[in-house]
Amino acid sequence: HPNSGHPYKENWRAFKAQIAAQYSGARLKVASSAPAFTFGQTNRTPTFLNNFPLGKVPAFQGDDGFCLFESNAIAHYLSNEALRGSSPQTQSQVLQWVSFADAEIIPPASAWVFPTLGIMQFNKQATEQAKEEVKKVLSVLNHHLNTRTFLVGERVSLADISVACSMIWLFKQVLEPSFRQPFPNVTRWFQTCVNQPQFKTVLGEVKLCDKMAQFDQKAGKEAGKPQEKKEKKKKEEKEAAPAEEEMDECEAALASEPKTKDPFAHLPKSAFVMDEFKRKYSNEDTLTVAVPHFWEHFDKEGYSIWYGEYKFPEELTMTFMSCNLIMGMFQRLDKLRKNGFASVILFGGNNDSSISGIWIFRGQDLAFTLSDDWQIDYESYAWRKLDPDSDETKTMVKEYFAWEGEFKHVGKPFSQGKCFK
Repeated sequence: HPNSGHPYKENWRAFKAQIAAQYSGARLKVASSAPAFTFGQTNRTPTFLNNFPLGKVPAFQGDDGFCLFESNAIAHYLSNEALRGSSPQTQSQVLQWVSFADAEIIPPASAWVFPTLGIMQFNKQATEQAKEEVKKVLSVLNHHLNTRTFLVGERVSLADISVACSMIWLFKQVLEPSFRQPFPNVTRWFQTCVNQPQFKTVLGEVKLCDKMAQFDQKAGKEAGKPQEKKEKKKKEEKEAAPAEEEMDECEAALASEPKTKDPFAHLPKSAFVMDEFKRKYSNEDTLTVAVPHFWEHFDKEGYSIWYGEYKFPEELTMTFMSCNLIMGMFQRLDKLRKNGFASVILFGGNNDSSISGIWIFRGQDLAFTLSDDWQIDYESYAWRKLDPDSDETKTMVKEYFAWEGEFKHVGKPFSQGKCFK
């Protein structure tokens, strides 16, 4: 078998690894379509989640069973010395640009481009801000490329692959000639990259846009033409909330699914303001401020407290993998955050550990049963509803929230805690 990667169509994160493999000669078998891979299904199966706890793509598995998630790590692994850099200095410069792509280019590029593809709410202010940030990025690159053909050294490196891939949608959708005119070095460099045979094999022809795509009112349809100004558009702009953080393609695909009904819609309003408690918990002292605030405002009619313990401690091996298990579960429960909170702790050390936590949910039932999306992990845990008035609950809430105490019921030392908030 050649190595197998799981991207899916048009996933620029996966392109990085595929282009790197073209340069290094690594043989890569891409599973991106049924039956080998179906987005939303394959990446939620126990086997996939066991190898890739976040359930995200791209994901990589070598012939020897070696698994990696995170596209930069996969691209790095599939590269050769020429792409990674041959000295500590050039390797660090490559890393600098790979990080620059993720931190400085992707957020504004997504905020600007995704609404034009109909996969994210349009917000005028967010778009204008994104345009300014993109200009800043382009001028940094333009200045750097003034005397250089490539970002690091004299030939294509992983720096060029990452930065060019992060800009594909900008060039295809919004960077019209007048916008890119002040940054000729960037356009020259980008065209040099995407016309290299190794890029072309993966990307095909990358056509630079002639006209800036506008916000698409009929979400889900690509907008090449500016929409006529209508009252309706004004209204939509007002209602649209700014995107809180950039979405990757997976999240964008989920966001463009029809809105599902709120699983908690049937419950009466509660006086307990979960966000207010989370702010106290995040910003102030746990024992002197957050825990007293919690008990003072907790609404035992509207919310319930649960103890969850991982059922298969004998399967827990390395602590970092156990942490991935916890974080993977949190990530898959993303839409529960508004109505839930948890403090989950890993106790013990490598090959001798346990996982347990205190969870707070809206309503009196175990919240996972309310949505199909939340049912991937919870059955691996034993659940017990706690009596909010009992001393045992008071002690457990205090210890689990503060990550310190006797933890009498556990019998292993505290290793690390993770919060779902």
